[in-house]
Amino acid sequence: MASIGVLQMVDTLEAGGAERVAVNLANSLPSDQYRSFLCTTRREGPLAGLVAPQVGRLELSRRRSVDLPALSRLARFVREHGIRILHAHGSALYFARLAAMFPPYPKVIWHAHYGKLASEDQPGRLFRMASFGIGAVIAVNQPLALWAHRRLGVPAARIRYVPNLVCETPAEPPRAIEAPEDLPGLAGYRIVCVGNLRPEKDHPTLIRAMHAVVREIPRAHLLLVGAETDLSTAAQTREEIENLSLGSRVTLLGARNDIPSILRVCDVGVLSSVSEGLPMALLEYGQAGLATVATDVGQCLETLDSGRAGLVVPPGAPAPLAEALIRLLRSPQLRTRLGNRFRQRVETFYGPGPVMQEICRIYRFVLAG
Repeated sequence: MASIGVLQMVDTLEAGGAERVAVNLANSLPSDQYRSFLCTTRREGPLAGLVAPQVGRLELSRRRSVDLPALSRLARFVREHGIRILHAHGSALYFARLAAMFPPYPKVIWHAHYGKLASEDQPGRLFRMASFGIGAVIAVNQPLALWAHRRLGVPAARIRYVPNLVCETPAEPPRAIEAPEDLPGLAGYRIVCVGNLRPEKDHPTLIRAMHAVVREIPRAHLLLVGAETDLSTAAQTREEIENLSLGSRVTLLGARNDIPSILRVCDVGVLSSVSEGLPMALLEYGQAGLATVATDVGQCLETLDSGRAGLVVPPGAPAPLAEALIRLLRSPQLRTRLGNRFRQRVETFYGPGPVMQEICRIYRFVLAG
């Protein structure tokens, strides 16, 4: 039987969870069944270097929501490569639906990543219109799956909850055992938070928690890894650092391409989000065997096995977050135990094997009509 062409579609390849999932799926599709392609509708980014050599590429560089020349190039690419499935991530859904209006009329699957959507009363007309008659919706957590059914009206039979997958990509740098030369902090005291600076990540609450941590453990050092995608949040975070005199204990590293190396020489991973789907950073902490503290949002509680593979605290609460961080910094034994449990859990449930089996089942379901 001829292999099936699948095109992962994402707006950019900037460092982000949805973008990393798109790359991981493109890299991990079984080559004996599928021909894998990846399309960026707007622009490339640092994750482009992680795309495997066998994955076909298309960059559209569209400049507006409906860019007719870009749409024409996409439709031609789909036709010439026999693409039967457009797997759209996030807001790439809209352009995918437009492309599906042209021969050979590929099926569209929408991968819903943004947990904040599930808390919104009004889904928006565009989401409802774009999801009408869609082949399938893949939700990264259960609340998003319920939202797609109740708010968008997608039939339950066409909605699947599939956790994000984390995997070693062929282009990823080898595992490092030494800290990057410019990494501040001391071994045993490094806390790392991977996440672009935007409101739902709630970095200011983490900074306030860090103020309490440093009072108890003066050597503690927080590393913030992520792009300043929201200028207001970045300014608020910097102001909080200055007001609490934490300039020597908190370092903003910005966007980095060596995150695996950074994680493997840190001691505690943390997420202080007020809204999530299933954060890729959390899975990357587990992949690195990092003891972790996360807020109880999205699928974080399940990912941390209800607290058995990491510590879970309420969102927007600096005191419990600080207590959890202090507990881990004071106990190397607890860090080792939780880190090992988390690594095993990620390998068992969030590796390419189990996730890709479910993805392939969805592809077969959609193609069967």
